Amino acid sequence: MKITRIETFLVPPRWLFCRVETDEGVVGWGEPVVEGRAEVVRAAVDVLAEYLVGQDPLRIQDHWQVLTKGGFYRGGPVLSSAVAGLDQALWDIAGKVYGAPVHALLGGPVRDRVRVYAWVGGDEPAELTEQIAAQVEAGFTAVKMNAAGATSPVPTAAETAAVVARVAAAREALGPDRDVAVDFHGRFTAAGARRVLAELAPLHPLFVEEPVVPEHGHLLAGLVAASSVPLATGERLYGRAEFLPALAAGIAVAQPDLSHAGGISEVHRIASLAETYGAQLAPHCPLGPIALAASLQVAFATPNFLIQEQSRGIHYNKDADLLSYLVDTEPFRFVDGHASRRDAPGLGITIDETAVRAADRNGHAWRNPVWRHPDGSFAEW
Repeated sequence: MKITRIETFLVPPRWLFCRVETDEGVVGWGEPVVEGRAEVVRAAVDVLAEYLVGQDPLRIQDHWQVLTKGGFYRGGPVLSSAVAGLDQALWDIAGKVYGAPVHALLGGPVRDRVRVYAWVGGDEPAELTEQIAAQVEAGFTAVKMNAAGATSPVPTAAETAAVVARVAAAREALGPDRDVAVDFHGRFTAAGARRVLAELAPLHPLFVEEPVVPEHGHLLAGLVAASSVPLATGERLYGRAEFLPALAAGIAVAQPDLSHAGGISEVHRIASLAETYGAQLAPHCPLGPIALAASLQVAFATPNFLIQEQSRGIHYNKDADLLSYLVDTEPFRFVDGHASRRDAPGLGITIDETAVRAADRNGHAWRNPVWRHPDGSFAEW
């Protein structure tokens, strides 16, 4: 079997899909994207395709080595994301060839269902309470919310109180038996995070995500030591080497993204590395159906898995949703806040190719906003 063609599709709301075709008619799908830089990743996929076309798609690990290390300059979000989507597609092909789901090829399932959480983002406690009530009604047992918008380097008393009020409203709406995760989104300095974490600890968040930007990872150990709140990070880390210092610093939850951190191959290895540090895996995934399908396959085969992000109802999905490009939406039917294990081959989903090709004709040019502080200086988004 040989790879004969690799195509990419720029599809709303902000995604990039890739399709890998073989001479035996087996097709695999992947989702290689950096949100806000999809066109750049598309170009990277085209370059990597020069190597893959004509190759045996089943030599997944060998291809991963060449794609990540075959160029003198390595790593970074664009290259790692291009490799990630292609890797997903190759695993999809392998599963279809062997007639097995990817989780079976990774060693078999360790669980029958995967816990997922829903995103809520009300800026005001009253709005947040309504959104959480809707998710609880839908059966979810956990939600994630942003801690704050643009934040001062050292939060004021009012800013700190506003964060605590929102999380307190979420805790009250959820009760003691459900979970709230809080995303700092790298908007806090280490000093600011330390101040807010102390106030949030009595509310028992499941974890606090990205307490500082990834380039301040050397400060994580101090934050871990200063707070009882479990800390999580990883959506902007792209391989084992980048996760190693974060895990050594004591993070409780590793959050690699299956569309950024080298795909199924590398995230499966990151999960094993995290296990040696007693850390849990909670893959980042505010993306599309292929990324989520790949994430779930890893989750079913990972002993130290905690919970899975998914984008149903997330505010980014205005022009299309998680289900918009699927022939059958059943794989993403969540019952009691969980996705059930299925045995369909490959990634376990069927992409509506007609819908994807039609969407690509219009494409998208999604960009994240640029925020500024009241004095006009740049603020972390």
